[in-house]
Amino acid sequence: AKAHMESINRAQEAPKTGTTIVACEYAGGIVIGADTRVSTGTYISNRASDKMCNLTENVVMARSGSAADTEAVAGFVRHHCAQREIELAHGETMEVKQVARILTKINYENKNANNGTGLGCYAIAAGWDEKFGAQVYSCTAGGNMIKTSWTTDGSGSTYIWGFLDSEFKERMTREECEKYVLKALTLAMAVDSSSGGCARLCTVNKDGCFRRFIKGDELERQLGEIHFKSGGGLGKGVVYGEKSGGVAI
Repeated sequence: AKAHMESINRAQEAPKTGTTIVACEYAGGIVIGADTRVSTGTYISNRASDKMCNLTENVVMARSGSAADTEAVAGFVRHHCAQREIELAHGETMEVKQVARILTKINYENKNANNGTGLGCYAIAAGWDEKFGAQVYSCTAGGNMIKTSWTTDGSGSTYIWGFLDSEFKERMTREECEKYVLKALTLAMAVDSSSGGCARLCTVNKDGCFRRFIKGDELERQLGEIHFKSGGGLGKGVVYGEKSGGVAI
């Protein structure tokens, strides 16, 4: 009977979710990235999801926490931003800080949602505007909004704070920043079972918003991972070592 009750209690617990999101500013814009694995406990429900969305043309949100909550919040923020942009002059865009404030305000004003537990929305809002240039904001579920040069969130973030802190450089080039964010994602994916799949990057600067998708078998191997080369067939698909070589097993 005791074992039966324990199994019922485990079933009633909220499933553990996980992800890794990273954002960093460089000399002319920002780079924001995320893994693509969606998990519910030990079950991977989607291995190629998109955890980033545009809130405006110049601001991108990376989502971690509850998929339902973060998607709902993103929809509300887009709605409020669209209403605000009607009042702006033709061709003018909202400031990144204004968009981040709307996101934070919605989070804070709904801190008693979900039977008092609050919204499970831990987000990064990053973008570029003509007045202040590149900006990165960490927006937590409790209503905090912190401007920073780089930030990370999600279950995989625990493993990469040290790397991000030690490898960050002021005024990086776009290429350096994209490599920095992608390396952080692959390191987190190597050790966090709730992060994985592929990687998505989004770069925002004065010229617009540019997306990049990196397939799982194209990611750099980290920490002695075994690389799987798709299409190799039995005995030809798994190799030890780097992406470019290794011994087939």
